[in-house]
Amino acid sequence: MQMECPGRKTFQADVEACAVGGFDFELFQNATFFITGATGLVGGAVVRALLAANRIRGMGARILAPVRSIEKAKKVFGEAFDRKDIRFFECDLNSPIEIFEPVDFIVHAASVTQSKLFVTKPVETIEAAVLSTMNVLSLAREKRVRGMVYISSMEAFGVTDPKLEFVSEKDLGYVNLQAVRSCYPESKRMCENLTAAYAHEYGVPVCAARLAQTFGAGVSASDTRAFMQFAESALSRRDIVLHTKGESYGNYVCLKDAVSAILLLITRGESGDVYTVSNQTACVQIKELAKIAAETLSDPPVKVIFDIPDDPMKYGYAPDVKMHLSNRKLCSLGWQATDGLKEMFVKMAEDLKEQAK
Repeated sequence: MQMECPGRKTFQADVEACAVGGFDFELFQNATFFITGATGLVGGAVVRALLAANRIRGMGARILAPVRSIEKAKKVFGEAFDRKDIRFFECDLNSPIEIFEPVDFIVHAASVTQSKLFVTKPVETIEAAVLSTMNVLSLAREKRVRGMVYISSMEAFGVTDPKLEFVSEKDLGYVNLQAVRSCYPESKRMCENLTAAYAHEYGVPVCAARLAQTFGAGVSASDTRAFMQFAESALSRRDIVLHTKGESYGNYVCLKDAVSAILLLITRGESGDVYTVSNQTACVQIKELAKIAAETLSDPPVKVIFDIPDDPMKYGYAPDVKMHLSNRKLCSLGWQATDGLKEMFVKMAEDLKEQAK
């Protein structure tokens, strides 16, 4: 079988680490998975981990991967696209889904993730979230799946109480419904509620994984999020420029750990519940994240400078929050975070070099 990440040794090592532990291997034997967002960061990494488990452990799973573009899937997966244990097919998740074969497990990772689209295409952002989630949940009900995980976001928390030392799953905060950018966190909340509704009314075994910002080996060079901009500046020996004061706190988890959490939750997660996926040691202000990137990826470190526009919100930047996420609930299932922020930056930088070869 072809390797899962051709030419990318750092990412391949993390994918294989996911494949050899952290989930109930026996329950996945010869199962069929339906995974959305396969050409994206999280969905793509889950696909690769399962493919690696097939190759290394003889798991015998089959993967169905609906995508918007077959050509993009070929480009993203390279030689692994032609493996016999996965089938890519074009599909509009905003419309009812027709699958004529059994499905055992579902991971719904497809989502709009570009901050700029939250303010330029808010209606489409809501439609993509809510319609696709309803259609995937309907498929899960029809196929009587054994487990499903919906990939949510830490933005579903909103602006939480800054007095809280740690923020747990039930500590939801304020979301300004008149702010256009709220289309993203509010649609994530609606989708989480949909999972609870399908679990309650139809008995669908589904839970939600509320992911912190996820990066490390596996991130595409075209990613536009802050951590990537910081890394690219540091690697190019350019000063890191912040367009906000950088006082908002970010919570992070490495991609490898996020995948292991998803594969754990699909069998051990409580139906109708939600779990925070974060590394409690990786919670820093944005300006501190920029400093870590500068010190880790450039020697001597580049400078961190500020160039703040009059209205940062029009660029899709999230409102400032002081929030330290608790992963206690997920850890109670046997999960544990591994890589910290420095390791995430180092692995991402190594993978970016390997992608460029």
